[in-house]
Amino acid sequence: MTVTVLPQPDRPPHRPKHRWLAAIVVVLLIAVPAGYLVLSAFQSRESGRDKQRDAAAPGLVWRWPSKVERRIYEVPVPPGASYVAHYETNSWERSSFYVQFRTSRERLHAFMREVGSHPSALREGREGVGDRQADVVGWDLDVPGHRYAGARVERPGERPDLAITVDVTREERLRVYVVSTAEF
Repeated sequence: MTVTVLPQPDRPPHRPKHRWLAAIVVVLLIAVPAGYLVLSAFQSRESGRDKQRDAAAPGLVWRWPSKVERRIYEVPVPPGASYVAHYETNSWERSSFYVQFRTSRERLHAFMREVGSHPSALREGREGVGDRQADVVGWDLDVPGHRYAGARVERPGERPDLAITVDVTREERLRVYVVSTAEF
């Protein structure tokens, strides 16, 4: 009986043949998910700070409301709107969301259709936002020499009702004031 002797390998069998391949696998399986978790935690922390800042604000916050707020209160701020500000109040019985922005006549018409109304629903005078609502955020809707048009959009069921007042003094840039109120 003859015994065949196998040649000895140049390296131990437990070492990978391609070290660079092992390094890539380690990076993909460990480093990338760890980096993602760190980034996600940082973004979540910043989001919480923004919400805390908004909740503690004594008045209007001069930036776009979040998509969630716009969806909950059904206030679709038109694209291209400027000077956007918002404020939210909450109680056990009622939550109100105050939004103001400037926009063009065409985008105001699109906004009115999107909230379930029609541009012709805006009536000359102050039918929309009431004095008590305006006082909450310091809106002065009785400025001498300014013209206003307003409308109320009452929605069925649990959907929030809207009070809309538009300063139509400057035709090229209309100032829109909206109060969305949800009652429980």
